[in-house]
Amino acid sequence: MRLIASVLTGFVALSHLGFLVLEMFFWDHPVGRKIFAMTPEVSAASATLAKNQGLYNGFLAALLIWGLATGRRDVTVFGLACVVIAGVFGAITAKPSILFTQALPGLLALVAVLLAPRGGR
Repeated sequence: MRLIASVLTGFVALSHLGFLVLEMFFWDHPVGRKIFAMTPEVSAASATLAKNQGLYNGFLAALLIWGLATGRRDVTVFGLACVVIAGVFGAITAKPSILFTQALPGLLALVAVLLAPRGGR
């Protein structure tokens, strides 16, 4: 179960690194406009906000990577709880599909971490 928890947490961390790249570097670019179904005007007007959002996603990824790299269960649980809360909030306020792209993977990883046995065995 610990391996599953680590793999799921790693997937969530990589997803958030991907969100960082998309939001900070490709938002106002044809790739970002296609992924987020935006016009050039909308992407240009919201690019600064997207960069800020991307930075937050980077911090979430860093928190999860820190938890995985150090074996700190408390850090990993906190990071995954933040991911789930951010995903639910995003689904309510921005786009319902965020519930499935962010909150659900975070929740699955969180449950796996909580169910995994503790210790170095």
